[in-house]
Amino acid sequence: MVENKILTQKYLDDVTYEVIGAAIEVHKIMGRGLLESVYHQCLKEELLHRKINFFTEMKIPVIYKGKTLDIDFRCDLLVENCLLVELKAVNEMHNIFEAQLQTYMKLLKCPKGVLINFNCSNIFKEGQKTYVNEYFSQLAKE
Repeated sequence: MVENKILTQKYLDDVTYEVIGAAIEVHKIMGRGLLESVYHQCLKEELLHRKINFFTEMKIPVIYKGKTLDIDFRCDLLVENCLLVELKAVNEMHNIFEAQLQTYMKLLKCPKGVLINFNCSNIFKEGQKTYVNEYFSQLAKE
């Protein structure tokens, strides 16, 4: 991805497209039925191959009334400092996964997030869901 890019809705959409494409490639090669940790490692390799910047297992600060609490929240991937990615390898998606992603997005002030489940037949059709929040709506479109 391009360094020092101005954060816009279009840029975020482009980053999301690239990440979902990387997840599709991992799923195509590895198939379904593996542990989440395997997909995590494979997706990290795919993002490196595509020269997409990311942090992995990044600790998410929780601040309550001005005090940083000792809570060990970690996101799977923060891509290009603007897209939060949470990975799953489960038979059934639950609302708690969406709540977790949206909470992490809020704590990091991250405008967009993607929840990817590798235990599916088709990542594009059923294995991913994208979320935006109030930070996304405040960004310029182009």
